[in-house]
Amino acid sequence: MGACIENAMIPTAIDRQAQATHGPEGNGALGDDVSQTWSEQSDGWRQLLAGAADYLLRRVSGDYQADESGFDPEFNSSVLMPAAGVLYRNWFRVQARGLDQVPASGPALVVANHSGVLPFDAVMLQTGVFNEHPAHRNLRLLGADLVYTVPVLASLARMSGHTRACPQEADRLLRAGELVGVFPEGFKGIGKPFSERYRLQRFGRGGFAVTAIKAGVPIIPCAIVGAEEIYPMIGNSEPVARLLKLPFFPVTPLFPWLGPVGAIPLPSNWIIEFCEPVPTEHLRAGWQHHPDTVTKLADQVKQTIQLKLDELLVERGPAFS
Repeated sequence: MGACIENAMIPTAIDRQAQATHGPEGNGALGDDVSQTWSEQSDGWRQLLAGAADYLLRRVSGDYQADESGFDPEFNSSVLMPAAGVLYRNWFRVQARGLDQVPASGPALVVANHSGVLPFDAVMLQTGVFNEHPAHRNLRLLGADLVYTVPVLASLARMSGHTRACPQEADRLLRAGELVGVFPEGFKGIGKPFSERYRLQRFGRGGFAVTAIKAGVPIIPCAIVGAEEIYPMIGNSEPVARLLKLPFFPVTPLFPWLGPVGAIPLPSNWIIEFCEPVPTEHLRAGWQHHPDTVTKLADQVKQTIQLKLDELLVERGPAFS
């Protein structure tokens, strides 16, 4: 009896499968759609692979362009930014705001807070501007000399548009119409303990303000919330730092105890917000005779960023919710 019922159901099941594949009239409509979809996907993969092969061939043959700083726009847009975009969207879930404050063209100086032990904040800031700004601008970041002493890291930094943080380089880029980014806190920002998170450190000697005034470009204050929690720094091993010739050697709840696994950044929630630009063109005449002009401008930018950080922290709430 059971066998008869089971055998009787077999044609029905086959009929249903045929209808699902060929449609109720057996005309193969759905089957054609599936075939077309697979064909389109195959074409897409073939084009992608062909493009990748062509790209690699041109790289090997030296058929690409880089500027005098080593910036390689094609490599940056084709390799580095897509890779960083995965972290941006899926790991840190960055919310970028105020991008309308960033000009679509022409020079400007983005000044941001710095934190997080490793400079993920710099990469996420660059990624946000490139991916989400309507003009997809390249943010040319100024980095510490230490970055350019590490062979592989130095090459990647230059190819992505980073350059040494010196007045001459900043002035050259701004006069070329570039969007430039700087972190005035430097190592003091990324190496501060977790207990001082989101408290701005000393903004150097106001060098960024001098650079902006000389070039007559606007300063765009930028607040970054999220980087402080990726490596909660609970200590600094100064003997190890001296041995390795590093500005600090971080100790976190996971690093160095878990080895390489402990170096994986925690997936905190990020907000990056660009504030209203601060003009400097009106300060160009005679600023050298008024040293307090630079101090006031630097303090204004620092206060703007600190107030925005305080505001965003309240809005964001828990870092890992």
